[in-house]
Amino acid sequence: MSADIVKVYKQELPALRFIGKKYGDSDRVNGGYGHLWGEWFQNAWFDALEKHAGQDLKAIYEDGDAYIGLMRHKCNEPFEYWIGMFMSENTPALEGFEYRDFPKISLGVCWVYGKDGEVYMQEEKCMKRLEAEGYEVVKDSQEAWWFFERYGCPRFTTPDDNGNIILDICWHIV
Repeated sequence: MSADIVKVYKQELPALRFIGKKYGDSDRVNGGYGHLWGEWFQNAWFDALEKHAGQDLKAIYEDGDAYIGLMRHKCNEPFEYWIGMFMSENTPALEGFEYRDFPKISLGVCWVYGKDGEVYMQEEKCMKRLEAEGYEVVKDSQEAWWFFERYGCPRFTTPDDNGNIILDICWHIV
């Protein structure tokens, strides 16, 4: 079985600050960033961010407590892959972390359902599905695409009876 998109919807996000660490193509191992996620858990960086937030991140927006793999793609510029979390706007970044500010936006959210090894790298499939559902996926003012993997609990962390999980893949839409 391959991964399937089982839910598509629009979600409104307030202005947010993403705090995390930025990586690029040279940081890939076997084509991915999984080893960096291991480093994040080993170093308890998510714990540090959650403590630093000083509030229940779910109060900011639904799924606000999820860990994020944020991506930026623009032709002829280096690909960016960020690991971190969204926080309230103007939250200062912790030492050793970077941030990106995002205005209030609408997200197109796809729930990708499948086995752990199947749900990744489905961004293009999700973009096409969003467009088929009538959403317009848009670039930012610098003509870059921003999209992300959202690792929501428990749908990502707790497999169902068939051993499947759900990874959210989100795109900026209008």
